[in-house]
Amino acid sequence: MDAEKNLPNLENRKKGVYLLPSLLTTAALFSGFYSIVAAISGNFSLAALGIYVAMLFDGIDGRVARILKAESNFGKEYDSLSDMLCFGITPAIVIFQWGFDSLSTLGSDFLRLGWISAFIFTVCAACRLARFNANHNLIDKKFFQGLPSPPAASCIAAIAWLSEIYNFPNFLVVFLALTVPTVLGLTMVSNIKYYSFKDFVLMERIPFAKFIFIPLILAVVAINPPVILLILFLSYFFFAPLFLREKKNS
Repeated sequence: MDAEKNLPNLENRKKGVYLLPSLLTTAALFSGFYSIVAAISGNFSLAALGIYVAMLFDGIDGRVARILKAESNFGKEYDSLSDMLCFGITPAIVIFQWGFDSLSTLGSDFLRLGWISAFIFTVCAACRLARFNANHNLIDKKFFQGLPSPPAASCIAAIAWLSEIYNFPNFLVVFLALTVPTVLGLTMVSNIKYYSFKDFVLMERIPFAKFIFIPLILAVVAINPPVILLILFLSYFFFAPLFLREKKNS
């Protein structure tokens, strides 16, 4: 009898476990939405932080689901929709709003080119996510086909954040607003392979010497977050494919 009384509690506990990954995805979704609000308000440092926080939650929700054995089709679809907002729509709005004043001073044609470039980023992010979902079970999970959308979004976030600190001249803002979204978008739908880091296990034991690198990396990032984060993105963008190519040839 006592065992039967405890059954509802166990069931509720199971539901709570399955809820946790979805709550983390919701936190990512909120961060992406907040980033849009901040960009519309003209606060691009907060808009950038919103994208980075969304990346943090997006990076752990799936891992938490796998650790707790709480994966579900709903969670996968919800995560994909969250990714589209946070790393497809949000960065496009952020960079368009960021370049709006500089583009508008040059006339409506440049403003039109600005939103076209932002739209190219969005549609490429959508195509990349659709391709990933369609081929998820057919490709090596250690690698991404094309630049992942979160790093692409982080590049836009870093640029917008840096401009708040260093006050970029108008010509540089115009150039970046017109070229960066298009280049990132086309790289997302390319066949270039990028390391996924999905074989990194959170619960795995690691030597203490390696653990020291974690606070060290955080300390380096804290020195100048937008600059260091942009350097990390550029390193991944340019050198990850070269590293994989050399590893394949060796």
